[in-house]
Amino acid sequence: MSAKIQTSLRLDAEKLSEAKQILAQLGINFSEAVNIFTSLIVAKQGLPFEVALPNADSKAAMLDVRARNNLETLTLEQLQREIDTQ
Repeated sequence: MSAKIQTSLRLDAEKLSEAKQILAQLGINFSEAVNIFTSLIVAKQGLPFEVALPNADSKAAMLDVRARNNLETLTLEQLQREIDTQ
């Protein structure tokens, strides 16, 4: 096993608190999550997810959501039926 080092990060306090709560529900702590993320970076030789600027359609959709335009309210049952029919 390789040596462990201590590091420091500057994070948004509210997001860190929320992240810790979510990770606790998953049964891991923040340090373990950072180690998992670091291992994935090494394994993928980059970020373990796509990082790209949104295209024109995605930008338009995001602006619509922010403006609360073109939104549709669905119940969980309606969403389940829609998923089942696909």
